[in-house]
Amino acid sequence: MAVAVDLREAVSLAGRFPLLSGLTLTVEEGEVVHLHGPNGAGKTSLLRLCAGLLRVTSGSASVLGHDLAVDRRALRREVHLLGHSSFLYDDLTVEANVRFAVRAGRADEARVGPSLERLGLGGRLRQTRAGALSQGQRRRCNLAVLLARSPRLWLLDEPHAGIDEEGRALVDELVAEARAVGSSVLFSSHELARAGALADRSVCLAGGRTLPEAPEAPHAVAAPDYREQAGADVA
Repeated sequence: MAVAVDLREAVSLAGRFPLLSGLTLTVEEGEVVHLHGPNGAGKTSLLRLCAGLLRVTSGSASVLGHDLAVDRRALRREVHLLGHSSFLYDDLTVEANVRFAVRAGRADEARVGPSLERLGLGGRLRQTRAGALSQGQRRRCNLAVLLARSPRLWLLDEPHAGIDEEGRALVDELVAEARAVGSSVLFSSHELARAGALADRSVCLAGGRTLPEAPEAPHAVAAPDYREQAGADVA
């Protein structure tokens, strides 16, 4: 199979601080990979690197055939990062926010309406200003952008956080559908049992590097630290 993500001893620095310290990871096209590890392990930094938002200081990093040391901008139309922040314009409606993001990514605007309906944002909610939305509705709005853009690589930072059980089940459906059409999904989650059932494999990070996986199933790893769900990794 073709390779979507190919990182070899990748290092990324913030000043002198190593966000990633020699990380090696390969993700194939159509593969769903779960990232786990303690706070500050580098999960968010890895997702940001794959989105072309961080520089590669040393080592090599190729995502969807783009060398990140040469051109990170060209990559951004083919990936989508769903992070902890909503990045919504509060004075714009739900539909206007999604349409603006889709247009900025040069994706097909015809997908906006169906995506809003799929995420339960149709009817009156469609014309509601983002500033009036609940946290869960804002999360669904960002998921609608992801679905409408239909990227080749999905980068999800705690995608189940901040939404109800119906929304969490919908996230699982969307990930499965992305895999079915050949998109790759790289996501972080402390919900090890759920993530283990969703992913093709799990990768453990610590200190900005990948670690050998323990022989136990992902859900048998030590109990998760749910404090990170309140905010992004520091690295």
